[in-house]
Amino acid sequence: MKRRTGILVAVTTLACLSLSSALFAQQTQSQQGQQSGQQSQPPSLVHPGGQQTQPAPAVNPKEEADYKALFDMTQSPTPDLDKEVQGSEDFLKNYPQSHYRAWVASRLTNFYFQKHDIAKMLSTSNLALQLNPDDVSVLVPVGWIIPRVNPSAPDYPNQLAKAEQYEKHALELLPTLPKPAQATDEQFAESKASATSEAYSGLGLVYFREGKYQQSSDDLQQATQATTDNDPTDFFILGLDLDQLQKFADASKAYDSCAAMQSSLQDTCKHNGAAAKAKAASQPAAPHKP
Repeated sequence: MKRRTGILVAVTTLACLSLSSALFAQQTQSQQGQQSGQQSQPPSLVHPGGQQTQPAPAVNPKEEADYKALFDMTQSPTPDLDKEVQGSEDFLKNYPQSHYRAWVASRLTNFYFQKHDIAKMLSTSNLALQLNPDDVSVLVPVGWIIPRVNPSAPDYPNQLAKAEQYEKHALELLPTLPKPAQATDEQFAESKASATSEAYSGLGLVYFREGKYQQSSDDLQQATQATTDNDPTDFFILGLDLDQLQKFADASKAYDSCAAMQSSLQDTCKHNGAAAKAKAASQPAAPHKP
C-alpha cells in the first residue's frame, strides 16, 4: 500500500486502501454459482459474523452478467476508475434487492476514496455498512477520513464518535479475519499490519480533535509501530500530542521522524522538532531515584 500522506494538509493526497484491503477478501460462491458450477463471486470483506440485512434472492441472467462485468473490471491490468464507478452506481440502482449489493457498495466506497470524493464516499459507506456492518475495507478508511475533513462541518462531534466506533470495531475484527487462499502468509500479514496501522491512525486523530492528547498519542504510537509504511501526518500529530503533554524529548523524536519523510509537513516538522529540543533542554532534570 502506498504511504499515507498528510490529509490534514491536502485531501488530494489520499492514499488508496482498497488494494491492500482486497487481500482480506473471502471467496464465496453465489447461490446460482453453486447450482451451475460457475466461478466463485468476487471477493468482499465479509467477516464470519457479518450478515446482510436482506435475503439473497435468485439472480436473474441480466443481473449475473452485469455483476460479472463489474468483477472483470476489477481484474483489468488497466482499470478505468470512472467506468468502474458508473458501473457500480448503475448496478446498485438497477438491482435494489441483489445479494451482490454488499460487495458492490463496498467497492464503490473505496472507488470514491480513490477519486477524493469524500461526500460520496461517506454516503455510499452508509449503504455498505448497512448491508455488512463487519466490512473492514469500509470501516477502516471511513473511520480514518472522518477526522480529516473540515472540523466546522455540521454534526462534526457525532461524526467523530462514529469514526471512533468504526475503528474500534475494525480492530476487534482484524485479528480473526481468515486468510484468503489466494494470499500468501506474507501478503496477509502485511495487509493486516497496514489496516491495523490505519485504524489506530484514525483513532489517534479522533482523539486529537477532541483534545484527548494522551489517548491520541497512545494510538498514534500504535499506528507508527504497526507498519514501516508510515504517514508523516501520524508523526506530526503525535508530536503535537506530546508537546501538549509536555513530553518534549519524545515530541522531538516524533517530529524528527516526520521531518525525515518527503511531504508538505517536512519544514514544519523540522521547525517544531527544533523547538521541542529547546524545550526539553530547558526542562528541570527528573529527580534521581535511589
